[in-house]
Amino acid sequence: VRDFLVQHGNVRMHFTPTYSSWLNQVENWFSRIQRDVITRGVFTSVQDLGRKLMRYIREHNKNPKPIKWKYDDPSRRIRQVLIQ
Repeated sequence: VRDFLVQHGNVRMHFTPTYSSWLNQVENWFSRIQRDVITRGVFTSVQDLGRKLMRYIREHNKNPKPIKWKYDDPSRRIRQVLIQ
């Protein structure tokens, strides 16, 4: 990892608490797939599951929208902690 970061100075690592997986965009995407496709889905084969997942992805990609985060309660924001 260190060599990669030295070679790619524009990359920054951001660590999030384990309880905040909702901040991770990949986790968010997999959550949507789980909720919208897999949960209570009926699949006759692995290929059927693959077809239904790809159909969902194609439909989603027709009108993609970015996720806009909003904080309603500023007291719950993650704050920088200064270590002395």
